[in-house]
Amino acid sequence: MVITKSKLVLSATLVTLSTIAATGLGIHSIGKASFEDSHKDLIDEVWQVIYYRYVDGTFNQVDWQAVRKEYLNKSYTDDKAAYKSVREMLKKLEDPYTRFMDPEEFKNMQVDTSGELTGIGITISQDEKTKQLVVIAPIEDTPAFKAGILAKDIILEIDGKSTKGMDTNDAVSLIRGESGTKVKLTILRNDQKKQFNIQRERIEIHPVRFSEKKTPSGNIGYIRLNQFSANASKEMKNAIKNLESKQVSGYILDLRGNPGGLLYASIEIAQMWMNKGTIVFTINRQGTQDKQVANDSALTDKPLIILVDKGSASASEILSGALQDNKRATLVGNQTFGKGLVQSVQPLKSGSGLAVTIAKYHTPSGKDINKHGIDPDVKVELTDAQRQELWLGGRDKLATPEDPQFAKAVELLGKQSAENTNTIKKNN
Repeated sequence: MVITKSKLVLSATLVTLSTIAATGLGIHSIGKASFEDSHKDLIDEVWQVIYYRYVDGTFNQVDWQAVRKEYLNKSYTDDKAAYKSVREMLKKLEDPYTRFMDPEEFKNMQVDTSGELTGIGITISQDEKTKQLVVIAPIEDTPAFKAGILAKDIILEIDGKSTKGMDTNDAVSLIRGESGTKVKLTILRNDQKKQFNIQRERIEIHPVRFSEKKTPSGNIGYIRLNQFSANASKEMKNAIKNLESKQVSGYILDLRGNPGGLLYASIEIAQMWMNKGTIVFTINRQGTQDKQVANDSALTDKPLIILVDKGSASASEILSGALQDNKRATLVGNQTFGKGLVQSVQPLKSGSGLAVTIAKYHTPSGKDINKHGIDPDVKVELTDAQRQELWLGGRDKLATPEDPQFAKAVELLGKQSAENTNTIKKNN
């Protein structure tokens, strides 16, 4: 499998969509027969993509040929009816990550990965067992983040409408809207219902923030990576180079609450931390493995601790799994989310798009982390109350000694730096 910069995505649905107008399809100028044929062309185009590219060759034990016949035999009077049938067809796969996007949703997905978006700023998915809509993570500094939405929150209602039986596309349509308008979410958290009235905003995301921290373990580099967007690699490179110039003794890379993003970004960032070794295996439905490896381009070899939690998903898990398995980093925090699938984004003739699961991935040691996640080397649990205090209480305690996970990382860095110093002295 060739990994390109534009098509492979490791994230769930970004509910941060703007209201950019969809391009008209000129349907007023064509005859009735061709009007209906255009909708059937869309049905068949989606069917073909799934038939040739979907990761499961059994199509979830569904007779995919019969599905094609069923939906091509229907009549379609408008775009809405055709889109509904496409989504019904895809639902048979029972894969929340394979999803159809109408022209507006598709354009906005492209905006999302570029680092600019409009919405409330949460990443959602559908639980494969319960079918409930669940928050993977709020994006840092967005309206949802500031309102107090947390990873693993279950969305029960959107503006009073029950989400029971609702797929992610329908949820996106209800949650998105113009900047300045509000959406009300009813959330289930620890068996308690909570309501949030959140105002949509225009959001510009800078995926990387960094600073030099003076600690008992010496001066260390702290890097917070929020999302694997198109500019994440460039910003990460700048952060490491800046901190290297200050001669920090080690690094803490904070991936807590990072829901993922572009596959190539996770690979490029892994290459900044390790010179040799496998980064990730991707496996298609034929069982063919593609291996991505380090390329002797690491920017530093200093000790590295990675902070993870249940909101660290997808591309975050590829990066942390690669560095953990290659003994390049120590993971501290909570078990990660558990999304081990790769999607390709396919543009369709109608101006719409299709995200289709084309592969699964394993960490370098061969671990399939889908649904389980990655276990940290050093477990430091935080209660929801602690997480809220850290992330929402002005964040004056985040990445300080009052942040238990950060404090443990600093302690470990001190020990690793001391061990490195002793090793150097012995060698000399």
